[in-house]
Amino acid sequence: MSSYRFCRTDDVSLLVDALNHSWSPHFPGEPAMTPETFKRSIRDLQVWCSSCMVAFAGADPIAVLIGAKRTSGTLIHKIAVHPDHLRQGHGRHLLTSLSSKLSILGPPRMFAEVPENNAPTRELFAACGYVQEAVLTDYVFDCPVPGQRVEGFVIPVTVDDLAANDLLPGADQPMCWERSVETLTARKDETEGLAVASDERIEAFVLRLKDGEILSMRSFVEDDGARLKQLLSQLSAPGPFRIQRVHRAEFSNGLMDVLGFRPAGVHVLYAAKARSA
Repeated sequence: MSSYRFCRTDDVSLLVDALNHSWSPHFPGEPAMTPETFKRSIRDLQVWCSSCMVAFAGADPIAVLIGAKRTSGTLIHKIAVHPDHLRQGHGRHLLTSLSSKLSILGPPRMFAEVPENNAPTRELFAACGYVQEAVLTDYVFDCPVPGQRVEGFVIPVTVDDLAANDLLPGADQPMCWERSVETLTARKDETEGLAVASDERIEAFVLRLKDGEILSMRSFVEDDGARLKQLLSQLSAPGPFRIQRVHRAEFSNGLMDVLGFRPAGVHVLYAAKARSA
């Protein structure tokens, strides 16, 4: 007999167990979830335990949904069913239950960023009324090429510096959940940045983590990427630089190619409006 319930703030251990039991078998290369990692997702991504659900067979967790909530909507951050319990309607029940709850409590917009090659999960969202809204591309940058020198100074820059100058991406700009301004702000103590500055303003910047993940980069000057090239050429990392889930409208046409990034994966952005079952 299956049962389902929404979680509470004191259910972190349950959600960790449910993820390790239901999510990990599908992604054996990923490290096991820990309470510390899950709590970081609460801080960085605004995962809300009250927007998370677990399905049980008896006392055993067999499916899990992890929801992250902001004023813009709710992201289905993870959803998984244990391999022994697939095709029994658990994933659909989790999604429709959360949709019914959000249709009353809000926010009404619901999103999911699903790997393009994950056909079963894409089919699940489509069957539950989600519509493909955009394609998000992962990029890697193997080795910095010395950029063209441009006028201006290269200076260190922080998230707080950019926020004070109103230069962080706004809520109206297309951006994946994990690189939005909310995430940048939450992770500011782990983030390093460089900027090209003139006497009057910051003209371009790159923010990244020490492991080589680029969280944000923008240029405010039409220079065919010259300032960003200069900044990228001065960064170092233990491996290739990565930037995740780039919306097609995020950068001007061809800029990623000009900068030397190459595609490394695709996610599909799905969206739906919460509704009662």
